[in-house]
Parts: sequence; C-alpha cells; structure tokens
Amino acid sequence: MKKTAAKTNDATAGRAVESLLAELERLGSPKRRDEMATRYGIHTPKAFGVAMADLQKLAKRIGRDHALAAALWATGSYEARMLAALIDAPEQVTAAQMDRWCGDFDNWAICDTACMHLFDRTPHAFGKVAQWVKSRDEFVRRAAFALLASLALHDKRAGNDLFKKCLPLIEAAATDERNFVKKSVNWALRAIGERNTDINTAAIAAAQRLAESPDATARWIGKDALKQLRRPAVLQRLAKRG
Repeated sequence: MKKTAAKTNDATAGRAVESLLAELERLGSPKRRDEMATRYGIHTPKAFGVAMADLQKLAKRIGRDHALAAALWATGSYEARMLAALIDAPEQVTAAQMDRWCGDFDNWAICDTACMHLFDRTPHAFGKVAQWVKSRDEFVRRAAFALLASLALHDKRAGNDLFKKCLPLIEAAATDERNFVKKSVNWALRAIGERNTDINTAAIAAAQRLAESPDATARWIGKDALKQLRRPAVLQRLAKRG
C-alpha cells in the first residue's frame, strides 16, 4: 500500500479506507481474533485479529489525519476504529464527535484506546468526564473514568484542583459493580494519586473512605487503591518530584 503521507479529504478518504481495510485483513490472524474474546474479554462483531503493535506501526506510517480517521471509524471495524483513535488529530476533534464515538464503544479496548491516545488531548476532556459519569451505559461510564485516568497520566499542566474536584465523582461511582466500570474507577483513583504528594494525600483519604464502605465494590476499589498509593516506591517517587 502506498504510504498515506498527504492528509486526505472526504473525497479521497473512502479510497484510502478500502486499501487500509485490505491491509488490516492481511495483518489479521483468526487465532488472535478468537483470543480477543477468550483471553482478553474484547467482544466485538467485526474484527480481523490484528496485533496492537501492528496497528501502532501503521498509525505511525499514516500520521495524524482527521478525515481519514472519521472514515475509518464509520466502517464499524474494530481494527479500523482502533486505527482511527490513533491517527485522529486532537485539535480537530469536537465535543459532538467525542459523544458519537463514545456512544459506539462496545468493548473496553476501543474505549481505553480512544481515551488514552486521543480524547485526553482535546480541550473538552474534563467536561466529558463530568458528563459521561452520569450515564448508565457501561462503556460510556467506563469512558468517563478511563478518560480521567488518562488525564491524570498525561496532562502535566492540569492543576491539582481539577483532579480534587473529580474525587467525589469517583466516590459516587464506586458502588457500580459492573466489571468494566469498577476497574476504571479504581484506575482513575490510582492514577490521580500518583501525580504528586499533595494529590496523593487527597486520593488516599478518598480511598480510605471507600475501604470502610459497607458496599463490597467500593471496599474493593478503596483497598486496592490504598495498596498502590501507599507503596514505599510510589511515595519515594512522588517525594523526589517535590
């Protein structure tokens, strides 16, 4: 396939998508496709079974391309959507697009990839956390906390106050026993607590309250987060950061 160096427009995106889908099919493996569900809990109806490493290489070759990302997403193919999340241009992503894509999430992998590689780089990110956390849809709610965790990991300019304001959202959702939600809530709490010493103290206080909750899911989230946030290695690393 010819390298997609020049950015596509709506007219040429369709032709590029056909070529990319053919390449994804060649890179796919029936065994890997089957293992997506059995080993990793990734359930999706349209998949080729392409390794993440191959998707990342392909994304690097293509570069950022908003129009092509939109066309790839529209195919409904798992790998095409993963690729779309890796190549879309954050500065061109609108709040409405984030809502549309989030509504399409049907497994944790596409949810987390979009949040970690695209959505957390947009100016709409914190607003979407506050919006999506109110949803009862499992993957929309997971997206809220996967996005919050991604912001905690990647947004070095955001102040502690933004994350402290999100701790009540974590505590409020901690009784959601659905697997993909509770794990993302736990992830967000741990990620926030590992930013710096000040926010670590606030996150530990929230985790302690959850650990003492009468609700079993909240207790698991709190206790698991406490183990991580109180680890000597974590505390030493935060102390060195000042």
